[in-house]
Amino acid sequence: MWQVYFKELLELVRDKKTLIFVILLPIFIFPMLFGIVGSVMAFTANKAKQQEHRYVIVNKEQAPEFAEALFYHKNFKQMEVSATTEAQLIEAIKQDKIDVAVIIPADNSKKQNQLEQVDWKIIYNQSSQYDFMFNYFNEVLQGYTEDLQKRSLKQLDLDERALPAIIKPVKVVKVDSADKRENVGEKIGAILAYALILLCFSGAAYPAVDIGAGEKERGTLETLLICPISRTALVLGKFMTILTTALLTALITVASLGLWGMVIGGLSKTDAVVDIVQSIAVSDLMLMFLLLLPTSAMFAALLLAISIYARTFKEAQNYISPLTIIVLMPLMVAMAPGIELTASTALVPITNIALAIKELMKGTAELSLICLIFASSVAIAAALIAFCVHWFQQEKVLFR
Repeated sequence: MWQVYFKELLELVRDKKTLIFVILLPIFIFPMLFGIVGSVMAFTANKAKQQEHRYVIVNKEQAPEFAEALFYHKNFKQMEVSATTEAQLIEAIKQDKIDVAVIIPADNSKKQNQLEQVDWKIIYNQSSQYDFMFNYFNEVLQGYTEDLQKRSLKQLDLDERALPAIIKPVKVVKVDSADKRENVGEKIGAILAYALILLCFSGAAYPAVDIGAGEKERGTLETLLICPISRTALVLGKFMTILTTALLTALITVASLGLWGMVIGGLSKTDAVVDIVQSIAVSDLMLMFLLLLPTSAMFAALLLAISIYARTFKEAQNYISPLTIIVLMPLMVAMAPGIELTASTALVPITNIALAIKELMKGTAELSLICLIFASSVAIAAALIAFCVHWFQQEKVLFR
């Protein structure tokens, strides 16, 4: 078995594609992509914050203080259009003449003097992902509303210092019982688990296709089969090779992201990245690696079985592509709000590993549940390895 393992590993190392997928991608490409995506998102958000919104106020004489405050706001620019009705203003926004319109009722001043509530309308395109414009509008409106409240209190002969107690009799102050590590783990735990498990799968995919279907296509599988070695040892050697590349990809990626994160954090003089790294104990990292072992074994056995069944390299890739979606589904379940690690979720494959990694990052993992997850994952991995060995014994599979 070990002779086959070292032979397959040596062939993969000599293959330039393997070096790209297993080493270069995790060290350079993935961090570069994450950096580019982060930079683009930050640039887009900053651009949206600085954007100037063209606006129109209908019946602005009914609220001169508000109109003046909006006029002097740095993110708003007043425009003149003939539209006055709601339908006309919507059409003006669609034609890109204005960005936002505010309709103040014609009887606004009268209702305010009578201490009646008034409905204003703000019309704008709400499909934008960065809805900073409405926040800016609320800033101006809040100051205007506070002035109206004080004016109304004077009409009622009440002290304006009592305004906070009248408007909001009870003020709730939130006190977080979670420590810094738990907060950090909650934010990045699910993302880290998602990345680790997906990397284990992707790290196993290419070697599996090459070792199984690639051997068939190159015509070297028959040479291996006539060697004085059992088929069980042969398939286990191939399995161990795929398992090694899967774990190696995940480990290199995590180390690379951590290293680049420390470098970027040091250059930007922020302590956020350092706090994240320092919050993870060595024992937690060991447990994460221990949980990734049976997960990677499951992927390796399943992918090798698919690769052995496929006639060609391309056919194996076609089979593996839908499998990626199947792997993503339990990962998405683990990232859903309200999904916690319990005795029930600990028995759900892949989801349980993602939830366990998240709990380890938070420092709230229960050892009993970790043992249950490890045992169930090992059982599934053993069953898949046994199936893969049985699959390799079938002549109709090897030479279909």
